[in-house]
Order: sequence, then structure tokens, then C-alpha cells
Amino acid sequence: MAKLKIPDTITEEQLIKLVSDKEVKKKPKRRMAYILMFYQALRVSELAKLNQQDYDPNTKLIHIKQSKGSKGRKIPISPIVVKIIKHLPLTSRNAKDNGIRALQFALKKDALRVLKLNIHPHTLRHSGATYYLNKKKWDIRQLQRFLGHSDIKTTQIYLHVNPEDLTALMWDNV
Repeated sequence: MAKLKIPDTITEEQLIKLVSDKEVKKKPKRRMAYILMFYQALRVSELAKLNQQDYDPNTKLIHIKQSKGSKGRKIPISPIVVKIIKHLPLTSRNAKDNGIRALQFALKKDALRVLKLNIHPHTLRHSGATYYLNKKKWDIRQLQRFLGHSDIKTTQIYLHVNPEDLTALMWDNV
């Protein structure tokens, strides 16, 4: 059986560095896409389908429609994302500079330039899941619901621990 490669993750600090870059700031839709894929742990295909009407300000929920496996889900919106949600929709199937493939290439290029890392959009989904697990102290069942997984084993693939977090735990009570 082939061993599954676990994607790398980035920290919230690295995301902030990425979206604060002057070249990324010139492209507000691209910047928002990176923020949404991290804080909402979205797949790039989910991001592409997201529209302004998918967000309900009263319930503070985003409706992710036609997700993987043709399932939908409602997830809470991050307070960080609420501030910038007005820029939806982010992608267009026809616009070469705003399509999914263009976003994949842009993230790869931006991350190499700013972070010196070779990452792709799904890295941001894994990174967001890791952020909620380790920094926000969500449990695996909450994370499973947020990510839209029907099987908890799938969610377990998203359980990353950064070496810095282990060091902090080791030295917390010393």
C-alpha cells in the first residue's frame, strides 16, 4: 500500500506575512482567497463557488454548497473573514487571471517569493485545520464538522503538530 504524503502546513504568522506582502496586497481578491482558504479551511473548488449570498450575517454562517461528494455544509465565519467578505465572488471560470488554476499558480509563486516555501491551495486548508486544532483548541469532532468530513479518519489526516507548538508544551511549566 502506498504511503500517503501528508501536506506541509504554514502557521498563522506565515499567512499574515504572505498576505501582507506588497505584491499580494495589490491583488485584493487573491489576498482574500488566501485568507479564506486558511481561516475557513476551504478547498479551492469551494472557494470558487462562494458568493456574497452564501454568507448570513445574522447567524454568522457561510453556506458551502456542492462541496466534495456533492455535500453542502454551513460553517461559522471567522471574525477575520467577516471584515473582508464583501469582496466575493473571488474567481471566474472565464477570467484567466481570476480562475482556479491562476490562483494555484499565484499562491505557489507568492509563497516561494515571500515564505521560501513550495505550497499549494490545499496546504492552506490543512494549515487552517491545524490552526483550529492547536491554537483554538478545537476537538477533532468539531474540526470534522467544520471540514465537512463524513469519516473521522479523513479528519485525522489533517492533524498536524508544529515543532514550535511541541517546544512550547515542553517548556510551558518549567
